[in-house]
Amino acid sequence: MSFGRLERTPSASPMSEINMTPLIDVMLVLLVIFIITAPLMVSAVKVDLPQTEGAQAADAPQFVALALDKSGQAYLADQPMALPALAQELKKTAARNPLTEVQLRADAAVPYGRVVEVMGLAHAAGLSRIGFVATPEPPAATP
Repeated sequence: MSFGRLERTPSASPMSEINMTPLIDVMLVLLVIFIITAPLMVSAVKVDLPQTEGAQAADAPQFVALALDKSGQAYLADQPMALPALAQELKKTAARNPLTEVQLRADAAVPYGRVVEVMGLAHAAGLSRIGFVATPEPPAATP
């Protein structure tokens, strides 16, 4: 007494391939959903913030504009200053915020020694971030 099948025909062999069509359909649907929702995630919520005296912008870059003209005269925020007065003002600035950047605009005719002297005053005052401001060269004319 055997409990097997009575048929002697060979059965279908198991499939060894994966049907990719449903997977592709799901991926395309997810892609469409992502394309539709991506712009919505960029928009920010509009909030009317209260105003207070103690609040200040955290990422506001602070800088001091320092200029040297042809004669070597120093100007701090477009005000002419002698070197001792300039040193005092730079010390006051460093006391308020030591990360303040000095943006140095020096005339091309100013001797290098004068520029280094002013840089030394800024460094001695505690301001170590010094940026040099220059104008870009005009583009070369093409023949």
